[in-house]
Amino acid sequence: MSRILAAVAVAAALTAPTLAQQPTNMNASMQKLESELVPKYGETQRARLQRGMKQVAAFWRAEDGDAAAFEDLVRTHFAGDPTTLDALFNRMQFVFESINGHMTEIGRDLQWQSDLDLGPVYPFDELLAGYAPGAHINDDFFRNKIAFIVLLNFPITTLEERLTEGEKWSRRQWAEASLGLYFSKRIPSEVNLAVGKAGAEASQYVATYNIWMHHLLDEKGNRLFPAKMRLLEHWNLRDEIKANYSLDPKAGLDADKALRRQRMIQRVMERIVDQTIPEVVVDNPNVDWNPYTNEVKAAAVDDAEEGEGRPAPATITNKREPDTRYAKILGTFQASKLVDPYSPTAPTHIRRSFEEGRQMLESRVDAMLKDVLTSPLVPRVAKLIEKRLGRKLEPFDIWYNGFRARGAYTEAELDAITRKRYPTAEAYKKDMANLLVKLGFTKERAEYLAANIEVDPARGSGHALGAGRRGDNPRLRTRVGKEGMDYKGYNIAVHEMGHNVEQVFSLKHIDHYMLSGVPNTAFTEALAFVFQAKDLELLGLGAPTAESQALQTLGDFWGTYEISGVALVDTAMWHWMYDHPNATPEELKTATVQISKDIWNRYYAPVFGKKDVVLLGVYAHMVNNFLYLPNYPIGHLIAQQIEEQMEKAGNLGAEFERMSTYGSLPPDQWMKNATGAPVGASALLHAAEKALSVVK
Repeated sequence: MSRILAAVAVAAALTAPTLAQQPTNMNASMQKLESELVPKYGETQRARLQRGMKQVAAFWRAEDGDAAAFEDLVRTHFAGDPTTLDALFNRMQFVFESINGHMTEIGRDLQWQSDLDLGPVYPFDELLAGYAPGAHINDDFFRNKIAFIVLLNFPITTLEERLTEGEKWSRRQWAEASLGLYFSKRIPSEVNLAVGKAGAEASQYVATYNIWMHHLLDEKGNRLFPAKMRLLEHWNLRDEIKANYSLDPKAGLDADKALRRQRMIQRVMERIVDQTIPEVVVDNPNVDWNPYTNEVKAAAVDDAEEGEGRPAPATITNKREPDTRYAKILGTFQASKLVDPYSPTAPTHIRRSFEEGRQMLESRVDAMLKDVLTSPLVPRVAKLIEKRLGRKLEPFDIWYNGFRARGAYTEAELDAITRKRYPTAEAYKKDMANLLVKLGFTKERAEYLAANIEVDPARGSGHALGAGRRGDNPRLRTRVGKEGMDYKGYNIAVHEMGHNVEQVFSLKHIDHYMLSGVPNTAFTEALAFVFQAKDLELLGLGAPTAESQALQTLGDFWGTYEISGVALVDTAMWHWMYDHPNATPEELKTATVQISKDIWNRYYAPVFGKKDVVLLGVYAHMVNNFLYLPNYPIGHLIAQQIEEQMEKAGNLGAEFERMSTYGSLPPDQWMKNATGAPVGASALLHAAEKALSVVK
């Protein structure tokens, strides 16, 4: 299950500093208990008992009781016979599913107003969203000794153990290992609350960071974007760049105007990254802004509905945003750092993110991403893009979108189709079973899945919120405008539907609850990419051909090339924060801007012919997602392996279900079960090279 990714302790934890707080005769107690309990339960239980007692001792504090209390706990709760052990294992699975599931539901309700497009967010809504109701559970379970009972009876395994020995384990052994990891950290509730609060505050900042595009002026005072266009940073801004590769002559959008739009968005993004963006223009339809000169003045047009955006400011200036972006990032770092003392074997969030969250070493992920970034295929694909564009590449072409079949359709045409089909979130919900049948699921399975996924209108760009118990359903969330779901919202909805289908299968159809989920979030991203790649096909806009599939592969390769650099920026930023723990927001901004330039100069400047570009630092995930971005390029690599397997099997629906129900085992083991090969970049690189022979 996903919790296996949240806590991993290794043997060093057994000699953690907490041992100094133990009663002085703890070792004597363990020897005494071993001589007493081994004769009772048999020699076969000696190793289990020894390991269990050491695990309990590693987390035992003076406040938990004296040696007699320790002895009483071990004597009473060591499950030395199979019947008792089975009962304990099953009871813990049942209880943790209930706790995880209901805490997920409570947290969802607390964030309901801030996450969904249901009207204004009041200050009290922000306080509700920042409350983490489950923050004290770990603390409580140590105090009431439930955590110690789990540690006494189920092993805390190291990543190395799971990677080297796990192939011989049964599914039950994997589930027991997951259960043991549940309490491999003893984090105080106030620390968990601080992490939750920092994340909620950063998410609220991100969810309301809109740019009113009709209020952007070029050097001649022209408005390049239509009225009412309100784009969220960075998702919608990036997607608008992508949309402008499809020209719409009927809307007066020629190649020159599209290019000017893309350049203007690039300048907006640059000002967001370096924080020279005027504070007053963020989500404000009451001002006009020239992003080139940074001039701000009162809006000469009114295109906002009542209550939309921020109110008109008392005074209008171009005073820059006061490094708020980086203050929010520092907030997530400082909260994460509070966890470090309670994580002796992964003492930084960086290590927890890779070794626990992804169950992969940072060095391995780094090497896979650089396999893509340094591939000789990159300049070949870049030359092809230049040929298709009829001009030299510019930095924003890192988001080139013309390889996809949708390049044959204008953004306006796609918007019209999706808005008509999905005027509300409910309309998408009603059509979900039909979409799933088109993807390859049987009618019966499609109807079942649709009935087990709820659809909500998102305030932000959209996300998939999983359930924590089998009696609840995951939520699909995407932005639905007043005129209906535009193409961007639809594309996101199809992606999130992939997440939700995986969430249904990996929770409701898993053999052991403790194994629910997938190895890490990159895997659920990969499975979601499989759905997203078929968005136009689902609209009835053409079945794939050899050429369209080759175009799709080249688009995936170029997208992986782009997001790999973004992931390196995110990772390097976190390393910088650990190296400079007392940094100010301004210092972090300066460092992140330089990191963005450095990675650009190394992997992109030779291709684009321009140095010191900061666009790699624009992703909103860097603000509120605690080092999430490496999941995306890993997801692209995994997606290519999965897609190849599904094509080979010839049944997307059945293969998707088979893969999703394998559980949260380590990535290579999961991938070997799914495709027969470990995770890597070779499948994508091979497919891209083959595609270059098709697309000229």
